[in-house]
Amino acid sequence: MREFLTIERIDPTKRGVVQRLKDFSEIYEPVDTHEASSQSDRCIQCGDPFCLNKCPLHNYIPQWLKAVAEKDLKFAFNLSNEPSPFPEVMGRVCPHDRLCEGDCTLNDGHGAITIGSIETFINEEGFKQGLKPYFPGITTDKKVAIIGSGPAGLSAATYLLRSGIAVTMYERSDHAGGLLTYGIPNFKLDKKIVDRRVGLLIEAGLTLVLNCEVGKDIEFDEIADSHDALFLGLGATKSKTANLAGDNAANVYVAIDYLTAIQRKNFGLPYDKQFDFKDLEVVVIGGGDTAMDCVRTAKREGAKNVTCLYRRDAHNMPGSQREYKNAVEEGIDFGFHASPKEVLLNDSGKAVSVHMAKTVLGAKDASGRQKMEEVKGGDFNVNADVVIMALGFDPAVPGFLAENGIAVNAWGGIIIDEKFQTTTPGIYAGGDCYRGADLVVTAAYDGREAARAMVKSLLR
Repeated sequence: MREFLTIERIDPTKRGVVQRLKDFSEIYEPVDTHEASSQSDRCIQCGDPFCLNKCPLHNYIPQWLKAVAEKDLKFAFNLSNEPSPFPEVMGRVCPHDRLCEGDCTLNDGHGAITIGSIETFINEEGFKQGLKPYFPGITTDKKVAIIGSGPAGLSAATYLLRSGIAVTMYERSDHAGGLLTYGIPNFKLDKKIVDRRVGLLIEAGLTLVLNCEVGKDIEFDEIADSHDALFLGLGATKSKTANLAGDNAANVYVAIDYLTAIQRKNFGLPYDKQFDFKDLEVVVIGGGDTAMDCVRTAKREGAKNVTCLYRRDAHNMPGSQREYKNAVEEGIDFGFHASPKEVLLNDSGKAVSVHMAKTVLGAKDASGRQKMEEVKGGDFNVNADVVIMALGFDPAVPGFLAENGIAVNAWGGIIIDEKFQTTTPGIYAGGDCYRGADLVVTAAYDGREAARAMVKSLLR
């Protein structure tokens, strides 16, 4: 260990831009055993590891780095899978530059440990060698229902099943995974990775009910009456809008509808052909990871030109800098300091351009972030055949919440206590339906902690 003076940080290799734009395969090449071991050997084994503290799951990062450096894959695999429900997913989609790698001690001049790629290596190589996370089977008479199969729901299911509790999961879509499946494109997360984890849970005793919307295909009361506890992992699926004049035009879309349609296309399923943007001028409004997913998807789909417009600068973009850099490499045009004011329509009511205000960053607000200010007389137009609004998400609020005494806050987030229990005893919640749109890793944390609270309550 502590070979950071003789071994430089080496980022995982990416497929060439020309090749990766031809398909939706993952862009990062897997590291091999030698690379993983040598990069792990750079870890200085801090007495107070910032990487562990910054990780919402508090993964045993220094410990499994040491195991990889010593080529003890089985120990690294077990360590990796203990606090995390799906570490091979986290290794691919976590914004490591803002979390564990961002707080690595070696960032001070030496380059952080490549934690994400090593986390992926541990699990992919482990699965290749036949390793599996341990589940005891159903060993209790307790039953929990989970509504929603996104990151929070899958995480809750993982830790309930590890405690021998039977789990039935209800998902309104045709695939499990929530945003892991229909929100994150394949070039960041191959869906075989998600399917494999779901398969492990089914093997461990999970009953998965697809194409089943609670409140429509099955009543909430029916589920509640047949289970000892419930977990709500409903996500945040209501797209935010800018409420601009003209944004209801037929060729103005919200991000999740576009990403879902293209994923259905990649699955070989029927999809809405209006989302075929080949040879069109595509404009995406927003600066987060979802905006990056949209622009990079449109580029792969053969759009003539793809432009991303964001009201601040690149440094202030809320998404991962890694994803922004990947988008730049792939030929996406970025327009910064640009805030939408109106979608301009032709005589047929079709959007033809977006009227933008030029902005500057001014004085800092109470949070320390610079306020955005419009530049007088700086307005301009950006031509568009298609406009995609990627402005974030709020929780949807299904009717069965209020009907069952489950309170929400002013913006629709489910209210929970320190044990992740809602205002109705025996019903728990976590993830984006509680936080609003957030990270996969925070949803995984919520699901894990809620499961632990349920286990403690049910098996006491």
